[in-house]
Amino acid sequence: MTLVAILSGAGISTDSGISDYRGPAGLWRRDPEAEKLVTYDYYMADPEIRRRSWQMRRDSAALRAEPNAAHRAIAELERTPGFAVRVLTQNVDGLHQLGGMPPRKVLELHGTARAVVCTGCHTRSSMEDALARVEAGEEDPACEACGGILKSATVMFGERLDPVVLGEAMGIAKAAEVFIAVGSTLQVQPAASLAGIAAEHGARLIIVNADPTPYDELAEEVVREPIGTALPALLKRL
Repeated sequence: MTLVAILSGAGISTDSGISDYRGPAGLWRRDPEAEKLVTYDYYMADPEIRRRSWQMRRDSAALRAEPNAAHRAIAELERTPGFAVRVLTQNVDGLHQLGGMPPRKVLELHGTARAVVCTGCHTRSSMEDALARVEAGEEDPACEACGGILKSATVMFGERLDPVVLGEAMGIAKAAEVFIAVGSTLQVQPAASLAGIAAEHGARLIIVNADPTPYDELAEEVVREPIGTALPALLKRL
């Protein structure tokens, strides 16, 4: 059984209509102020930032997106005899699970945009329910359990990754025989370091990304072709 770990970043979801953040047409370049909407300290301190954040979530393509060929190819590999697949994703869109990956085999390093969490009592509920309240006129819906501030169940700038999730991801990276980083700039730490950890522990490192990454020189193979066609082809020849 070959353990294949796949670290996925924003680039894998662009074919599903979700813009990346740091690319030439990325959100942060189009609107530098938008970064404040997902920065914890700004979000907690400023009700206007929270109102704008809820409008951004309401208009987000991520919750309407469908899995693309790359997501489906990963799920197909997971069903292929002789392979054990684990997905370590920097994305919050849930498309790996919608594309057929069992949820227990997907580690969402940066959380999920499909749920909300109270910053006070930590109660979790669905994003769908929260957005229904926004549609009904609540500009900054509060936690129904304690009245606290609600946020998406994503890791905002200024927040730490869940140490349990990160620890599990590191364990998978160390154990992987093949480690594929796809659609990630490999610049956001500590998630990006998983590629280096895998290479240090003997994994065959493959990078599929349009632009150079800091880990390219460690890779056995670097693929610059479009992810939607390159990744399915790559997985078929593993």
